[in-house]
Amino acid sequence: MASISYAASSDYQSPEQVDGAITTSLLEARTLFDAGAVFIDVRNPRLYARGHIPGAFHLDLKNAFNEMAVTAIAKNEQAIVIYCSGVKCSRSYHASKKAVLWGFKKVHYFRGGIVEWKKAGYPVEMVQKQPPE
Repeated sequence: MASISYAASSDYQSPEQVDGAITTSLLEARTLFDAGAVFIDVRNPRLYARGHIPGAFHLDLKNAFNEMAVTAIAKNEQAIVIYCSGVKCSRSYHASKKAVLWGFKKVHYFRGGIVEWKKAGYPVEMVQKQPPE
């Protein structure tokens, strides 16, 4: 099975399409963001904390992305946008495949991910460190 994060080869690129999902460009992702679509970040907690699309739900592919978690935040017919760290990361590809298998009808595979989002100058949120209690 292929790695679900970064491939060993520096010229690896994630697949361009997921059967049953919509490969979504940066501009389409922004339009979906502005329309209030559900965004799901499937990266690890450290990368999510460093910066994510505002309002994106964090469901780490390795330990939090499952059918029950996705169903808790989106209905089957609702648009969901799944992203990770861009074309060199395969997490959003694997997550999009799973969401389609679970019956989600409007899965948007945002292949360019946070890398393209940041490069375009779109808003990014950071997780603030909590003060010790």
